[in-house]
Amino acid sequence: MHLWTWLLVTLPTAGSLSIQPRNASVACNNSPDLCNRSYSNITFLGAHDSPFLSNASNGNSDAGNQDVDTVAQLNAGVRLLTAQVHNNDGSWDLCHTDCALLNVGKLSSWLSDIKTWMDDNPNDGTWLFLVYPLFHQNSLTDKSPAVVTVLIVNSDDASPADLDTEFRAANIASYGYVPNSTTTALSTWPTLSSLIAANTRLITFVASLTPSTNTVAPYLLDEFTFVFETPFSVTSPSNFTCAPDRPPTVQGQTTAAIQSGRLSLVNHFLDSVAGLGIQVPNTAAINVTNGPASSGTGSLGMEIESCSAAYGKAPNFLLVDYFDQGNATGTVDELNGITSVGRVTSAPAATKTTSSSTQTRIPGRVFWTAGGVLISLMVVL
Repeated sequence: MHLWTWLLVTLPTAGSLSIQPRNASVACNNSPDLCNRSYSNITFLGAHDSPFLSNASNGNSDAGNQDVDTVAQLNAGVRLLTAQVHNNDGSWDLCHTDCALLNVGKLSSWLSDIKTWMDDNPNDGTWLFLVYPLFHQNSLTDKSPAVVTVLIVNSDDASPADLDTEFRAANIASYGYVPNSTTTALSTWPTLSSLIAANTRLITFVASLTPSTNTVAPYLLDEFTFVFETPFSVTSPSNFTCAPDRPPTVQGQTTAAIQSGRLSLVNHFLDSVAGLGIQVPNTAAINVTNGPASSGTGSLGMEIESCSAAYGKAPNFLLVDYFDQGNATGTVDELNGITSVGRVTSAPAATKTTSSSTQTRIPGRVFWTAGGVLISLMVVL
């Protein structure tokens, strides 16, 4: 018979003595090794168009970029989430390209899901230890606190006040990190542990805002003040490049981009061209695109090697479609030099395949792609 003992320990705040179970340590973003690293000295895996799904829930929509939802992405270790925000008759909605194509609801609803997840992964100083049996090795059951980055594509020029309203409706604005300067790139970023201790665990970039006029919500950071990006809309595996594309002031100038102090975001998702020139994720190549360097030309691993050499350090953000295929998480863990802990993954996704005819269901409209031709049929209800 085992004797089970529960011990609730309330720990002091940062700077005081802390009590930890034997052989256990705090993990930040799923690794103890990341806690004391600067935010700018970590590579974060990003889910491109995080809320836009292609799975059975929407008839495997061609407009989707992920197959599990944002909460599942966070559980699996994704720490950069991107989304497009559009003005849909006065409502700030998450729409893929156009709200008639794919609309997944209000920005505030999505932010609420992120807020709930962050609240479930805190570092509030209260740890619960389960000792089993008595005098046996202790085990830590608390979840890993996380720093999450959100990148909003401001498709219809929402003002800082518009976006702030959505963040406040989700009760997540107080988590936003505000740097000493919002108009210039930072020379030094805080460590993950300091962001967690201050409960400013949300870094929010917006593409784009005018920082000098943003007096309402300083936690909403103009992306291109702090970040440069490589090109997107790549349709050939051999066309991935590490050269900066945005902002225009450093376009094609890798050395200038690095010397500017901006963080690097590598867009690594491969598209294919459907009918009418519309680009959709190339799901047939996803395991190579998201694979290690051994996967060959166009792989995430090869681009990491190229960009690390070009930048003199590892990229800060790697943005992919269907993050759960091709071992993108493992590739990023290896780049960070960590063995992850505390992740929860959904059931493995079936390998993405393309067929000669696929259907996408959208309220009031049906799309088919057949032989590379996109066909649209309006449905009058």
